[in-house]
Amino acid sequence: MEDTYKDRTSLVKGAKDIAKEVKRQAVKKVNKAVDKAQDGYTQRSYNRFQDEEDDDDDYYGHGVEPNDDEGSSEATEGHDEDDEIYEGEYQGIPNMGQGKDDMVALGQSMRDEYKDRRELETERKADEEELAQQYELIIQECGHGRFQWALFFVLGMALMADGVEVFVVGFVLPSAETDMCIPNSGSGWLGSIVYLGMMVGAFFWGGLADKVGRRQSLLICMSVNGFFAFLSSFVQGYGFFLFCRLFSGFGIGGAMPTVFSYFSEVLAREKRGEHLSWLCMFWMIGGIYASAMAWAIIPHYGWSFSMGSAYQFHSWRVFVIVCALPCVSSVVALTFMPESPRFLLEVGKHDEAWMILKQIHDTNMRARGQPEKVFTVTRIKTPKQIDELIEIESDTGTWYRRCFVRIRTELYGIWLTFMRCFNYPVKDNTIKLTAVWFTLSFGYYGLSVWFPDVIKHLQSDEYASRVKHFRNEEVSHFVFNFTLENQIHSNGEYINDRFIMMKFKSVTFEDSLFKNCVFEDITSLNTYFRNCTFVNTTFYNTDLEQYKFVDSELINCTFFHIRTGCQISFDDDYSAYWIYFVNFLGTLAVLPGNIVSALLMDRIGRLTMLGGSMVLSGISCFFLWFGTSESMMIGMLCLYNGLTISAWNSLDVITVELYPTDRRATGFGFLNALCKAAAVLGNLIFGSLVGITKAIPILLASTVLVCGGLVGLRLPDTRTQVLM
Repeated sequence: MEDTYKDRTSLVKGAKDIAKEVKRQAVKKVNKAVDKAQDGYTQRSYNRFQDEEDDDDDYYGHGVEPNDDEGSSEATEGHDEDDEIYEGEYQGIPNMGQGKDDMVALGQSMRDEYKDRRELETERKADEEELAQQYELIIQECGHGRFQWALFFVLGMALMADGVEVFVVGFVLPSAETDMCIPNSGSGWLGSIVYLGMMVGAFFWGGLADKVGRRQSLLICMSVNGFFAFLSSFVQGYGFFLFCRLFSGFGIGGAMPTVFSYFSEVLAREKRGEHLSWLCMFWMIGGIYASAMAWAIIPHYGWSFSMGSAYQFHSWRVFVIVCALPCVSSVVALTFMPESPRFLLEVGKHDEAWMILKQIHDTNMRARGQPEKVFTVTRIKTPKQIDELIEIESDTGTWYRRCFVRIRTELYGIWLTFMRCFNYPVKDNTIKLTAVWFTLSFGYYGLSVWFPDVIKHLQSDEYASRVKHFRNEEVSHFVFNFTLENQIHSNGEYINDRFIMMKFKSVTFEDSLFKNCVFEDITSLNTYFRNCTFVNTTFYNTDLEQYKFVDSELINCTFFHIRTGCQISFDDDYSAYWIYFVNFLGTLAVLPGNIVSALLMDRIGRLTMLGGSMVLSGISCFFLWFGTSESMMIGMLCLYNGLTISAWNSLDVITVELYPTDRRATGFGFLNALCKAAAVLGNLIFGSLVGITKAIPILLASTVLVCGGLVGLRLPDTRTQVLM
C-alpha cells in the first residue's frame, strides 16, 4: 500500500514538472516574437526620423526642450501637460537623440576592446575635465541653502565624534589604569592602540569611500566606532578594553577623509573654502565637549556602582558612554542624507546623480520661497568607465570563498587607487602634502603632549614644596577621623589610637611605632609606611595592602576585609579638575583661529594661510623659554593652539581640492593615516624630553613647523580652480 502511494506521488510530481517546462518554452517563444516585432518597429522608426534627429542633435544636446512651433495654435493646446512632464519630473533621459546615442555607444564599446589602456585613460581624463566644468555650473544653479546646511550639521556631528575620540583617551587613561590595575609597563598601550586603529582606519575607509561611496563608507565606519566605544565602557578586562578601543579608533579613523570629501562635492567654488573651514569647527566643539564632560563626570567617584566584587562600573565608564553620543547621532542623521552626486557621476550612475541634484535644487529653492523654479539640467557628462578588476568565483564555490574573493578584490582595488595618487599629475602634490602633513602633525601633537606634562611637572614641584613635616610625635588614646594630605611623619609613637573613616593622600610615615591601634574604613592614595613597627594592631575594611608597608614589621596584627586591587578616589582631587580645565581652555582658544580662517580662507588664499600659520606657530614656540609658571604655560598653550588651527583648516581644504574625485578620499585617508603616525612619533619623542630640558623640544618643534610651512607655500593655489 505504501509503495503504491509513493508511485502516485512520483507520477504527480513528474506531471507537474513537464507542465512547467512546456509553459516556460511557450513563454520563451512568445517573448522572442514580441522582441522581433519591437526590433522591426524600432528600426523603421529610426530610419524614418534619422534626418530629423541629425538636425536637432546640437539643439537638444544642451539640455533645452524643443519648441518647434513658436506660435501656439488650437491644435497644440492639448499637449501642454506633456510638455510640463519634462519640466518638473525626470522621465528616463529626456533626450530625443537617445536611440542614436545608444547605437553609437554600443559600437564604441566594441571598439574599446581593441584600444590601448592609455588611450582609454586619456578619453576618461578628457571626460572628467568636461564633467568638472559642467558640475560646477550645476552646483551653482542648485544654489547654497537648506540642503548644504543640513548636511553641514550631519557631517559636523561625525567630525565632532572624531575630536571626542582623540581627547577621550587622555582623559580616561589615568582612571582606566587605576581601575584595571594596569602596571606601568602596559600603561602606554592604551594611548598608542587608539592612534594605531585610527591610522589603519583612515587609510581603509578613505579608500573604501572611493569604491562604494562617501555616505555608505561613513555610515559603516561611524557604526563601528559607536558600537565598540559603547562596548568598551562595560568590559572589565584590560585586554578586551584595548581590543574595543582599537576597533573604536579604527572606525573613527574614516571620519575626516570621508566627511571632507563628501561635503566638498556639494559646494560651489566660491563657497568651498569658507564652509569647509566652518566645518572644521566641529572638531574643536568635540574637544570642548569631551573636556567639559570629563570635568563634570570623571571626578565624581560617587557616580559608580558595583555588582558583587567582579563587576565595577565607575564614573569614567559613564564618561565613555556620554562621549559616544555624537557618533550615534551622526549615524542616525546620515540615514536621511543622499549619496554624493559627484561620486555617482564618477562611477557612471547618471540617473541617480541627476535625481539627487534635483533634490538639492528643489530643497534650496523651496527654502528661498521659489518652489516654481525648474531644474533645467537634463543631461550630465559621465566619464568613460574602465574596468579595473574582475571578480572570479562569484557564482561558484562556497559562500566563505566568495566572501574572501570579494574582500580581496576590494582591498586590491583600494591599493590600486592609492598607487594612482603617485601618478602624474598628482604625484608632486602628494609628496609635498606628505611633508606638510607630517611636519604639522609631528609638531602639533608632540607639543600637545609636552605642554600638559610640563604643567604636571610644575604642579608636582609646587605640591612637593608645600609638604608638611611632623617629627617625634607622641599621641595616645586619640581618635583620628579626618583627612591627612601631603604630609610626612617621622619618628612618631602612636599608642592606643584609633584611625576611623579616614583618607590618606600622599602621606608617608617613617620610623614610627603603632601599638594597640585600630585602622577602620581607611582609603589611601600614594600612602606608605616606611620602616615602621606595628604591635597588636587591627586593620578592618581598609585598602592598606602589603606593598604599602615598606621594610615594616608587623607583630601580632590582624587584618579583616582588606580591599584588594586598585582603588579610585577623586574626592578633593584638585589635580583632576585642573587637567580637564586646562584642556578645556586650550581647546576653547582654537575658536578665534577658526573664525579668522573661515572668514579669510577665500580672501587671502589657502597657501598664504597655511604657510603663514605654520611659520607663526614655529616662532611662537620660542616664547616657551619664558614659561616658568603654570599660568604662563597655559597662556602659551592657548596661543600655540590658536595659531596652528588656521594651518589645519587650510590644509584640509587644499587636500580635498588637489585630488580628483576618483582618489580624493583615498589620498586624504593616506595623509590622515600619516598624521596619526607622526602624532605617535611626536608623543614618544617629546614625552621623553619632559623634565630634562626646554631647549630641545622648542628648537625641534619650531624647526619642523617652519620647514613644513615653507613647503606648503610651494603647493598649487586651488582657490580659483573647479573641483576635479
